[in-house]
Order: sequence, then C-alpha cells, then structure tokens
Amino acid sequence: MAEKSAVTGGRNESRGGKSDAAFRTISEVSSDLNIPQHVLRFWETKFAQVKPMKRAGGRRYYRPEDVQLLSRIRDLLYSEGYTIRGVQKLLREKGPKGLLAEAEDVSATAPEPAPTAEPVVTEAAAEVSAPVDTGPQGSLFPMAPAGMPAATKAALKEILAELKEIRDAL
Repeated sequence: MAEKSAVTGGRNESRGGKSDAAFRTISEVSSDLNIPQHVLRFWETKFAQVKPMKRAGGRRYYRPEDVQLLSRIRDLLYSEGYTIRGVQKLLREKGPKGLLAEAEDVSATAPEPAPTAEPVVTEAAAEVSAPVDTGPQGSLFPMAPAGMPAATKAALKEILAELKEIRDAL
C-alpha cells in the first residue's frame, strides 16, 4: 500500500489519522468510496467474496482487502458498465485477487484516451430543434451511461444528426 512517512508513521490523514492497515467501519468505507451504506450491505448479499468482520451487535469492520475489492466492484459497476451478474462471473473466474491484480495491470499500462473530434453538424441537423422535455430531470437524457467512451458518444451524436436529417427529408 502506501509508504510510511516519518511525519505520519504510516497513517493516512484523509481517513481520520487511521493506518492504511486499520479496519474500517461501514460509515468510513461508505464515505471513502462514495457509496451509500445500504448499497454496501446489499453487495454483501450479492458478492460472497465481500465478508466484513462482524462484532457483537452486527457492527461491520472492513479489512483493507475488503475495501480494495469494494472499490474494484464499484468501478466495474459504475464506470465500466458491468452488471451485478457480470461482476459475479468475473469474481468466480478470476477470484478477488485476480480481479484486483487485473485492475492494477490495466491502470499501469492503459494509454490515455485519444481526444475525439466533435461531430460535424449539417445545416439540416442544426435547424432541427431538440424535443422539449417537461420531466423532472430537465432533459431527455441528462447524462450518458457511466463508462461510455468519448468516441462512442461522438459516434452516437453523429448518427443522431444523420437520423434527424433523414426525418426532415421525409
């Protein structure tokens, strides 16, 4: 994990001065990973590999390995677009250590994504007004699905412009 510093003695100041090897409560893990506590409890039921230690009264204590695994599960679900079943399959095939090792390999060798050009908007597509959505979120599609590559977004915008042009031609 992190190297011990002379000043903090291996403590991570962002975690309230706890050592990197210290066990964490569910509220600390929830805060660190930006995941609600009920989601962490739900994940315990879906991923057998996530087994926090439980003390009297059912209070959960997460080991550093548990926190790393939860972080990887969060990335797979929220950033990479996996389903719960997909993550379960990965965990069955590779195991928790394999899944974590794969994440480290990918982050160490992943090239930076190439910048994408903005799609070309034709005059006909520019003249078409966007449909108005009166829904509570304020737009038809408030955000793209998590983990969608910029190149895919650009391609979809381009296809949408072509479809609008075809619609106007009809």
